[in-house]
Amino acid sequence: MKKIRIGTRGSRLALWQANHVAACLEREQFATEIVIITTTGDVVLDRSLAKIGAKGVFTIELEESLRSGHIDIAVHSAKDVQSSIPEDLELLAFMEREIVNDVVVSYNPDFSLDTPGIVLGTSSTRRRALLRRYYPAATAAEARGNLQTRLRKLEEGQYDALVLAYAGVHRMEYDPLIRHMLPETQFVPAAGQGSVAIECARNLEPALKASLQRILDHPATHVCIQAERAFLRTMEGGCSIPSFALATYAEDGKLQLHGGLISLDGEEYIEELQTITDLGQVEALGVNVAETVLRRGGRQILDEIRSHRAEA
Repeated sequence: MKKIRIGTRGSRLALWQANHVAACLEREQFATEIVIITTTGDVVLDRSLAKIGAKGVFTIELEESLRSGHIDIAVHSAKDVQSSIPEDLELLAFMEREIVNDVVVSYNPDFSLDTPGIVLGTSSTRRRALLRRYYPAATAAEARGNLQTRLRKLEEGQYDALVLAYAGVHRMEYDPLIRHMLPETQFVPAAGQGSVAIECARNLEPALKASLQRILDHPATHVCIQAERAFLRTMEGGCSIPSFALATYAEDGKLQLHGGLISLDGEEYIEELQTITDLGQVEALGVNVAETVLRRGGRQILDEIRSHRAEA
């Protein structure tokens, strides 16, 4: 049976994801090989993601390796995947989602978000804007680098706490450092947060593609992220803008999408909640939520963000 070459970034979290994929494939008798590839986002750490142009910053080099045939599949954090995929590539699978929430981690067991003057580290434009809205007495500071690098900076006292995705913290077994689980209804996550995405070349052998999808894809998660990515694509901002989108299933089988946009200063906040019963309308749900947000003032917020960045 063909050996599956799995492309990944080299951080501990990325390797956890790649090894998880490898384990799933090996249970189905596939041989695997993990291929580490360095991305722009791993190298350029002295600037924020927004300033280096976050579109594809963690994926472009992996995608080039897919095209060249150096790897068969690429493993990404789903929230890092750019909103539009090149025509010659495809997102084959979204693995079962972890808890989607943002969390606050600190080495101080008595840490409180209500403490005046605290410094919270994050690399996310969305989290910074939400912190300014809900915790205006706190200072949101740029925190780039892999999870271990950020935790080292935290331990050195550069921040009082970090705001991170629960999924990465949990997978790296840092749960004892979690001081607050931020409510997903308030700190609505980024599109795709909590899932691992599998990308491949569109011309990958069809039978192999079908086998990989059967083993790795979690259909319920896939549907949710399909809606979230349709929202993100329609917003035309990628992961460098403070947008958010979370699709969830209701008990009656309906799919609900909570999407929106917040200004950089946290002052303006636009959210929209829509529900569908026909899962054939998943893409339309994402588009409709995004278009509603844009129509209700989101377009003006995006224009202000782009103007702000042009001046910076």
